[in-house]
Amino acid sequence: MTKIPVRHLGEIPVSAVGFGAMVLSPGMYGAVDDDRGRTALRHACDQGATLVDTSDGYGADGHNEQLIGRALRGRRDEVTVATKFGFRIPEGAAAHKFPVGFAFGELAVNAEPRYVRGYAEQSLRNLGTDVIDLYYPHFPDPEVPIEDTAGAVGELVADGLVRYLGLSNVTAEQLRRAHAAHPVQAVQAEWSMWRPVDPELLATARELGVGVVAWSPLGAGFLTGTVDRVGDDDFRANLPRFDAANLAANNDSYAALHAIATELGISRSQLALAWLLHQDPHVVPIPGSRTPSHIEDNLFAANIGLHADTLRRVDEVLGGVQAVGATLLEN
Repeated sequence: MTKIPVRHLGEIPVSAVGFGAMVLSPGMYGAVDDDRGRTALRHACDQGATLVDTSDGYGADGHNEQLIGRALRGRRDEVTVATKFGFRIPEGAAAHKFPVGFAFGELAVNAEPRYVRGYAEQSLRNLGTDVIDLYYPHFPDPEVPIEDTAGAVGELVADGLVRYLGLSNVTAEQLRRAHAAHPVQAVQAEWSMWRPVDPELLATARELGVGVVAWSPLGAGFLTGTVDRVGDDDFRANLPRFDAANLAANNDSYAALHAIATELGISRSQLALAWLLHQDPHVVPIPGSRTPSHIEDNLFAANIGLHADTLRRVDEVLGGVQAVGATLLEN
């Protein structure tokens, strides 16, 4: 078991590196079976990961939440379970659409307060638990004030169905408004070597004492240095960065990071995660993997210290490149 330092998302103590469970459902990163998914999640917990992140929108019919519920049976108290809502729109409810940079062009959510309790109750059933530790609207609803959605989650906190409110993919202004309606403990945002976090969002989170959960901290696997193509059954086929030509260009642009990792005797994944952990004491990345050795590699990054000279060299590389095909919303 890896001894992982503890960080705080607001009031919530968690391992400095968590586990993003999206990869455990088919159609996200190619084919996977439930046995392999359960084994991966249990191994992450065995190795010290205490934050597990999922969503009711990962996999068909709540598959990801259900898998996590089964995998954590008998050890639920060992982890902080975070899940997200808004994509599984009830029959007859409006689909509030907004454009994204995916190949399919748009997403649809509904985060109206009248539906939030139903979302939570379904997630509780899927997860096989009595309480959700950290509950996020997956995306802000373009037709619902974020403070209204936050207030609806606050009612669930008061009723004991949810412990803490989180936000995902929001602006600094939305974070501030939601936090005024009900205290926010964590804000989830894409943040990695190839996607800087919004500096205004980070500054607001620091001001309010809100932790940052970094999704896609390995650039959807790109920063591992092992991705040269993606299959049609892989969600990344919808991301412009993973178009064959863009991916080749990106691999060339970021190749200098490999030399730094090799010199340090660590993997490129560990360099990417350690670099991110050095950016703020309250950021917690949530890489996902199905391979036990990769899971161990990712979690051990929490124990890797980077010298100021190394951080400077990395920043010099990153300052000279920009990911080709970068889009605004990719979660």
